[in-house]
Amino acid sequence: MFQWPRKDTSETERPVFRAPDDLKGQVAVISGSTSGIGLALARAVASRGGDVVLNGLGDPSEIERTRAEMEASCGVRVRYHAANMLKGDEIADMVAYARHQLGRLDILVNNAGIQHVEAVEKFPTDKWEQIIAINLSSTFYATRAAIPIMKAQGRGRIVNIASAHGLVASPFKSAYVAAKHGVIGFTKTVALEVARDGITCNAICPGFVDTPLVQAQIADQARTRGISREKVITDVMLEAQPTKEFVTTDQLAGMFLYLVSDLGASANGASFSIDGGWTAQ
Repeated sequence: MFQWPRKDTSETERPVFRAPDDLKGQVAVISGSTSGIGLALARAVASRGGDVVLNGLGDPSEIERTRAEMEASCGVRVRYHAANMLKGDEIADMVAYARHQLGRLDILVNNAGIQHVEAVEKFPTDKWEQIIAINLSSTFYATRAAIPIMKAQGRGRIVNIASAHGLVASPFKSAYVAAKHGVIGFTKTVALEVARDGITCNAICPGFVDTPLVQAQIADQARTRGISREKVITDVMLEAQPTKEFVTTDQLAGMFLYLVSDLGASANGASFSIDGGWTAQ
């Protein structure tokens, strides 16, 4: 338990406690943050006073609108870096860019990911390489670049967005499941290495999350299968989630904000399931 020093000290000499709603002065880099989960986490940081480096795919003009709107509405600095998650040197440059442009790096979120569904014997080899590179190797490259900066600051928070598929498997998702299991193993190793440097490394493992991409898939599945939207949700997409409800990005943001705050300082090397009970089965 933390104890204040016994001697009289001024308020400015005391350690500064950072609650989940106070990220002022902190800088976050979030891969895959131009939409979906990553964008929600970026907005969570910005709305609490933190500066953000966005990254991800999309229409350049739309990305710029998103960046400018977040910057103006939250009164923080928001930048964009177009690092390709297939290229380690570009990922390292993104991390260096954050420090150069915004002065420091407090939070790294490894969120970028892609999916492909196919039986192992038919799985395209190029898709395998791509999924492993984007979902797993990019996490290594970003973390490798971030740790020296965080060590020099004496504090840092690394949050890897894994998946329920980092804990359990589903058929026809061999590359994704392998990559996400790898992310969880990597998370544990990093946590042990930086445990005495004021840095934590944890993984969040969502089930199916309510994002615009998923909502579009529901409509497509309903049309192609000839069933109702509600049936797609309960019998197809959420079959494994006992609640039969999507995880929301706000729920993910709640766990994320805990982990990056001082309240989460002793959470290290852990995988937090937010999946409606999926992995409890």
